[in-house]
Amino acid sequence: MKSDSEGFLYPSVDTKLCTDCGLCEKACPIINKKEEKQFPQKAYLVQHKDPKILRESTSGGAFTAIATYIIKKDGVVFGAAFDEHFRVVHTSVETEKELSKFRNSKYVQSRIGDTFRQVRSILKTGRLVCYSGTPCQIEGLKAFLMKDYDNLYTVDVVCHAVPSPLIWEKYKHYIAGDGKIQDAVFRDKRQYGYDYSQMSLKTDKTTYHHGVESDPYLRAFFSDLSDRPSCYACAFKKRYRVSDLTIWDCFDPSHLDKRLDNNSGVTRILVQSEKGAALVHEILDSFHYKEVTADQLVAGVKEMFHSVSMNPRRKQFFADARSMEEEAFFKKYFPDSVKVKVERLIRHSSEKLGIYRFVKRTAKKILGK
Repeated sequence: MKSDSEGFLYPSVDTKLCTDCGLCEKACPIINKKEEKQFPQKAYLVQHKDPKILRESTSGGAFTAIATYIIKKDGVVFGAAFDEHFRVVHTSVETEKELSKFRNSKYVQSRIGDTFRQVRSILKTGRLVCYSGTPCQIEGLKAFLMKDYDNLYTVDVVCHAVPSPLIWEKYKHYIAGDGKIQDAVFRDKRQYGYDYSQMSLKTDKTTYHHGVESDPYLRAFFSDLSDRPSCYACAFKKRYRVSDLTIWDCFDPSHLDKRLDNNSGVTRILVQSEKGAALVHEILDSFHYKEVTADQLVAGVKEMFHSVSMNPRRKQFFADARSMEEEAFFKKYFPDSVKVKVERLIRHSSEKLGIYRFVKRTAKKILGK
């Protein structure tokens, strides 16, 4: 895999070694797109009972419970984590203590490395394996394996889009400077809770916190400037998936279960297979939960069905990313304008007054979001 000029990883074939076997084309989930077939689905809203796990998780801590079950069965869990340079990579863990690496979302294209081959080797020994990733990564893994394994559990995360590692590298240097990053949290809910999570970076010199209206990396992500080109025509936006479980946030659980509406985070779980249903049944005691219909769970979830729209400034954005210094680049596209300052003031003030949730939901209704 090699990076292009925008920082995205793409496969590069060594023509001197290629034997023209065609396996890469046979395994490609884009070339060999699978027809979506309907089947009965179960659906849940869940919130982990362990307050520490819940606090460290992006939403309701569902994946930690899934992974804990696999590890207790002497299995291996794969997911996205930071390496020593705070690049996002797929890696494996075999202890419950290590599961903290996978908590919290990571809005960067992850390096898969040779984890697909690792999965295949482990599966052949008979051990359980759980692999989590974006829908395209899960379809890629299943296509690579070319057969079903009873001891493999796959979990896909409903994905907005995949941002560029190049922009992440520039952002890290912009915030940390010559400091050494010690921690990074894309959706930190420790200060204000789930309703108003922040980007947080801790270095050996300082700690940085800013919300979605202020932080340049989150602003790039949610304005669809930094996404991979394929994300603008995603082939994996669908309800019925090849994974065993599909998980994602539930920002407003109040219309389904007011007990879970406590600003601590809730995960939606959509069951995609009988194997997935059996696993969820085994871990339900880990949660405060509500079983709902699948139709209720997916209603209004734009990210599940629709690709993001390309920002018209995207081409110039990446051209500038390659040529401009970090500070000038981020300030050009994401200035701390009067509008940003006013929005930040409203968010902070309403949070301190305890009315942020009401203000946010009222604004969404008015704007039709």
